[in-house]
Amino acid sequence: MKLYLSVDMEGITGLPDYTYVSASMHNYERARKIMTDETNYVIGAAFKNGCSEVLVNDSHMKMNNILIDQLHPDAQLITGDVKTYSMVHGLDDSFSGAMFIGYHSRAGMPGVMSHSMIHMVRNFYVNDLQVGELGMNAFVAGHYGVPILLVSGDDQTAIEAEELIPNVTTAIVKQAISRSATKSLTPKKAGELLQEKVKQAITYRDQVEPLIPPTNPTIRVEFVNYGAAEWASMMPGTEIIPGTTMVQYQAKDMLEAYRATLVMIELAYNTKYA
Repeated sequence: MKLYLSVDMEGITGLPDYTYVSASMHNYERARKIMTDETNYVIGAAFKNGCSEVLVNDSHMKMNNILIDQLHPDAQLITGDVKTYSMVHGLDDSFSGAMFIGYHSRAGMPGVMSHSMIHMVRNFYVNDLQVGELGMNAFVAGHYGVPILLVSGDDQTAIEAEELIPNVTTAIVKQAISRSATKSLTPKKAGELLQEKVKQAITYRDQVEPLIPPTNPTIRVEFVNYGAAEWASMMPGTEIIPGTTMVQYQAKDMLEAYRATLVMIELAYNTKYA
């Protein structure tokens, strides 16, 4: 059994705010160690419960956070930030399942450091379904027929995952007090929980169906201001929906929709606020 891990940072145990997830801040190096250790708990449990191969994709910011010299020696790591499919790069139909570790809730919702990829995004829509990073990534997995077996993060992330993916296993390593405060397990206790949840997720994997994306999906990205929408709409094939800050793109499949979303976001980064 091949297992794919997409590992984000905001949902990692004990991390409450941006000082832990931004490389320029004083708590970041501590957070990298906790993130790596948490990933190792999942990898170790995966191998113990029948997995023959585990591929880890570092999925936060510049995507070079996990300490490879401290990573489980039998796993492989995708690291670095220019990746065609970003948080789900390397995922394909050869995998029996995927797990999303250290994830967070979508923009505009309660949860520790909730957002959707960048702070200029208010919402993503796949056809009429409102989703965040979790949903976008799960749809890419579904394109390949790969089910999402486990999602870990705070309690609000678990709610989002369970609403989106029937029978998914969730591991709640912290409770959101506010967007920048949390009541958290210790890393050791979180590790014990994750090992139990990995075993549960693998045992009951046949009860989870892939999140199959719609055929020829329409992707809409709602930005927080019109300037970001203007920049995003410079991508060929897009249009701003009149009277909104939404940019729409008709895609041939979910892979194209995902890539289009990444391009729109990169363009929106050019927005100036002065």
